[in-house]
Amino acid sequence: MEELKVTKVWDKTFKKSEKVSHKKVQFANRFGITLVADMYKPKKANGLLPAIAVCGPFGAVKEQASGLYAQTMAENGFLTIAFDPSFTGESGGQPRFVASPDINTEDFQAAVDFLSVQKDVNKEKIGIIGICGWGGMALNTAAIDTRIKATVVSTMYDMSRVNAYGYFDSVDENGRYEMKKALNEQRIKDFESGKYELAGGVVDPLPKDAPFYVKDYYDYYKTKRGYHKRSLNSNGGWNKTSALSFINTKSLSYSNEIRSAVLIIHGEKAHSCYFGKDAYANMIKNSKYKKNKELLIIPNAVHTDLYDRVKIIPFKKIVEFFNKNLK
Repeated sequence: MEELKVTKVWDKTFKKSEKVSHKKVQFANRFGITLVADMYKPKKANGLLPAIAVCGPFGAVKEQASGLYAQTMAENGFLTIAFDPSFTGESGGQPRFVASPDINTEDFQAAVDFLSVQKDVNKEKIGIIGICGWGGMALNTAAIDTRIKATVVSTMYDMSRVNAYGYFDSVDENGRYEMKKALNEQRIKDFESGKYELAGGVVDPLPKDAPFYVKDYYDYYKTKRGYHKRSLNSNGGWNKTSALSFINTKSLSYSNEIRSAVLIIHGEKAHSCYFGKDAYANMIKNSKYKKNKELLIIPNAVHTDLYDRVKIIPFKKIVEFFNKNLK
């Protein structure tokens, strides 16, 4: 386990609940990287509890949306953890600010490892929640980890798809070649300089002609609503070369073999809604396990509404889903 420095004060973007207890925990993944998580537990809990691991959005930290989801689910009777992925936030790993479809899927599995051995957790009742890019990671994990009994995916991105094909599948083979060429040139620059150049987080100041989805991100990551000093999206962003492994790796290849329950939630007006709809369609295509799969479209909701708008996020439905399927 790496020696990591973690903050001891409450520095979340949401208010602390009086209904749950909270503490920091650490655990290592299969690659030897130590992950830091916030654990939330209902104060009036008795016996062995169902448990949920939460992560996302992509480029966020556990003090933002994932922590809100984890705390809310703890208020509803679950023991939960919201963790920072490898190389980000308070978690360990070098170099910093890099993502990997393999390592980040492993992060979710390591969270399940950790929950499975907690003395107050029923290891037969473990689920996961993935938000934004971690929605795709959650589905990828559910396809390989048979210990997971239920998965909720909220306002998801398929990170392999968006990196390889661009937003709205606008990048063709030639465009992808030029992108790979530029990223590999960047590798040389990084090697020569001895440091990884950052791509930049959400653009600031916001251009007047910015597309709506950029304005949507700005409204969350760059304002008091969601800004956090450790969030990549709120600050310097990922390493420029971080996208390379996603371009070359197709996630969700075996999603139609997921036997456990899955609920995909997306906003009707989210720019990313096509990811959720297509992921659901591919998950049930030629599948023998359709009956416990659901797609829920939230009317009029945009992408970041499902980050923190508690009156829009269908927590009642999420709680019902886990109570039904964690058995």
